Amino acid sequence: MSGTAEIECFSCGEKLKLLLPISRREECPKCRADVRVCKNCAFYDPKVYNECRETQADPIREKERSNVCDYYSPKTGVAGTSSKDALLAAAEALFKKNS
Repeated sequence: MSGTAEIECFSCGEKLKLLLPISRREECPKCRADVRVCKNCAFYDPKVYNECRETQADPIREKERSNVCDYYSPKTGVAGTSSKDALLAAAEALFKKNS
């Protein structure tokens, strides 16, 4: 995946425009929170088991800390709404064949 993504920091709400893929070391310039975290992922859902809609993802305990989940897809849009590109990326990740 390449290009850019516009996401909202889960911690402070700052709008961020980042290059894809998002680095594990990426931080919000305003509050210094990690960016590649469960709470910034399109699959994050606090209402489901393990707080993740991706059933094949390994459990991540710290949802606000940087991680290396293979299914991470940046949540784009405002306050929980996703753009067409984010939905397409989530669908592609869901049906991606493992080699």
